[in-house]
Amino acid sequence: MRKDYLAFFVSLFLSRLADQILLFIVPLIVFQSTGSVSWAGLAFFVESLPRYLAFPVCGALCDKYPPARILHISQVYRALACVMAVTLYGLFEGIHWIVLLSALCGVLTTQGIMAREVLMPHVFSQYSYAKTLSYSQIADQSGLVLGPLVAALMLEVWPWHLVVLGVAGLFVMADVAMRVWQRNSTVNLQVFVQHRDIWLQPLRTALGHIRNLAELKRVITLAVGVNLIIGVTLATSAAMVTGQFGAGKDGYAVLQAAGAGVTIAILFYLARATLPLKVLGGLSYTMIAVGALIMAISPNLWAYTLGFLLVTGFDKMFNVYMRSTRQRVIPVQDFGKTVGVITLFNNLAQPLAGLLIAVLAAPLGTQTVILLLTGITALIGVAVASGWHATVKAELDVG
Repeated sequence: MRKDYLAFFVSLFLSRLADQILLFIVPLIVFQSTGSVSWAGLAFFVESLPRYLAFPVCGALCDKYPPARILHISQVYRALACVMAVTLYGLFEGIHWIVLLSALCGVLTTQGIMAREVLMPHVFSQYSYAKTLSYSQIADQSGLVLGPLVAALMLEVWPWHLVVLGVAGLFVMADVAMRVWQRNSTVNLQVFVQHRDIWLQPLRTALGHIRNLAELKRVITLAVGVNLIIGVTLATSAAMVTGQFGAGKDGYAVLQAAGAGVTIAILFYLARATLPLKVLGGLSYTMIAVGALIMAISPNLWAYTLGFLLVTGFDKMFNVYMRSTRQRVIPVQDFGKTVGVITLFNNLAQPLAGLLIAVLAAPLGTQTVILLLTGITALIGVAVASGWHATVKAELDVG
């Protein structure tokens, strides 16, 4: 592998590893401190909402400024935020500092995600975009595999605030690897003239593309259904595994690692196979819905694990379908701002799922809420499939 490619993937891996450790410990620490699924769901809502609200502005910034510089700012400031949170905890104590840290790091993570999204087609221009996504997400998922395991090991040795200092070190290492990539890379990104406004004008442009491109509307709607399931899974998995099924935090870490391992296996297959985008989208959406149904009715940890692995494993297959479709139809000069708005629409479903858990888990039960969201996801899939078939039939009749 070329040196610049390796450095790019190492930076992606380290950044994801650090972010995943934070995502792992926040709901776990909150649940262990409060013993409440509702509080864990509320903590997930607070930590996840800011990262999704930031997507439109971060996307516009990536069209206006060099994405490599934005990526550098993202990683350095996440490291500084970790150090600041630990300092504040030392002065005032309280677990709310870790939730606020995760919310702030979430916004900066969004900035890094959008920068990499804009960079990716240019860094690996000689490969198909689907293959590029598959390989990049292998590096991303490797961080997911090790993140829970590293977090569980660190929590065995250190209190959470020292783990956060370790996360700061990982962000610094990710930035160093990115600097190595920049020194060895020959990528020159084309610069497009952008409007000075990074708020309303990019939003109007993005909404215009979404309104006029039928493929974007379909993929956005399907992504909302998927993210309802991903959100409820992220918000409840710690409580389900460590609470309802009594497996402990080590069992939860193993489950998270297994999910990422299944995902890596699927991504390796996608990197070598050539499947039509519609097959990728239909298969992944169906398997995610089936996995959610299994989680909703599972009587024990083994059944829950099967459903969890289906959801987490096929989520990245759907991600390849979604991102490949976006890259194919969105004009390159508006790619960042349009993807930013689309990602906001898609991912608002995740904090919404966390909020629903916070409100409904106590009166209805966690698995009943999962079943409810599974039904909504299934209805969305049927509606989109019916609309697509109606469109194809109308085009054939006209032809």
